[in-house]
Amino acid sequence: MPTFAEWRAALNAAGPEARSGANLRDATWKREWDFAKALEAKGPEFPSGGIFRKVIGKVLLVVNTASECGLTPQYRGLEALWEKYRKRGLVVLGVPSNDFGGQEPGTEAEIKNFCTTKYKVTFPMTAKNAVIGEHAHPLYKWVIAQAGEAAAPRWNFHKYLIDAKGELAGTFGSKVAPDDAALTTAIEAQLGRTVGPRKIGRPCKAPPSSESVTNQESLL
Repeated sequence: MPTFAEWRAALNAAGPEARSGANLRDATWKREWDFAKALEAKGPEFPSGGIFRKVIGKVLLVVNTASECGLTPQYRGLEALWEKYRKRGLVVLGVPSNDFGGQEPGTEAEIKNFCTTKYKVTFPMTAKNAVIGEHAHPLYKWVIAQAGEAAAPRWNFHKYLIDAKGELAGTFGSKVAPDDAALTTAIEAQLGRTVGPRKIGRPCKAPPSSESVTNQESLL
């Protein structure tokens, strides 16, 4: 299976014909293109879709979100992270999911309306996706392949930090708030690194985790 970095590099290099589904190198890359289309962003930063073509070379914070969760106010903190770091290269990406407690039952239109009116969210949101189990989005299956089952989300607002080379840089449990020092320090560290040539195909090591993250899994 291609690495996440390979997926992003391939999408970056793909021409119009490839993006239309024609003349793809093989069925594997077609699946990767379908994967990217599933992550088409709904936010104003990426109106033309194909989000991974828009975040090449940027640091990505991926969060599975829900509108009816006790942790839903984390939207405010995520928006604050986006506003603080976006010009330095951070992309906050919300992934609405109904996997935990049925707490994201609405349609994508309803989710968007809720986020923008109640929490003034402007960071990009994907289509509604499964994040655990057999039907989990390929991004989440990729994380498990890289870091093991312990890295899977156990509740809403689980966070993955992906570096500018497309490699998993950290996982943070649901109760780790967006302004938690463990998370902001990790983001600062990634944003402070100079992005050199992308190393395609290098295996991703299991991400670092902090005690504060591990100890806060009691909610899950």
